[in-house]
Amino acid sequence: MVFIYFFQIIVKSIVEEINGDVFCLMVDESSDVSGKEHMAVVLSYVDKLGIIKERLIGVVHVSETSASCLKSNIDVLFAKYGLSIKQVRGQGYDGDSNMRGEFNGLRALIMRENTSAYILYPLFCTSTAVSHCCSG
Repeated sequence: MVFIYFFQIIVKSIVEEINGDVFCLMVDESSDVSGKEHMAVVLSYVDKLGIIKERLIGVVHVSETSASCLKSNIDVLFAKYGLSIKQVRGQGYDGDSNMRGEFNGLRALIMRENTSAYILYPLFCTSTAVSHCCSG
């Protein structure tokens, strides 16, 4: 429980550093050794000194990996830390169709709320690396 407390403090400091500005959203999902699905959420942003930063803000257990379930969990995570889909200026995902699907994927669900949340190619390595580290 102490780890969770400190992680929440770190994420709150990340959100304070973003300070209501825009960021890129990177998401990857993976299952752990017990078969439970998890979603890693990473934000990429430019700090006030002009330095690009990529920061993990959550590894969330998800009941399934459908686009609607992933989007719902992102909404909950964003609400928890006072972030908004309207702040997203880029999206990065792996090749799974439930993520990048043009019409029904997570990409499409976010674009319906924010037409400025462009898709980024290729996916930054961070979220994939974090997801795979957490799954083993």
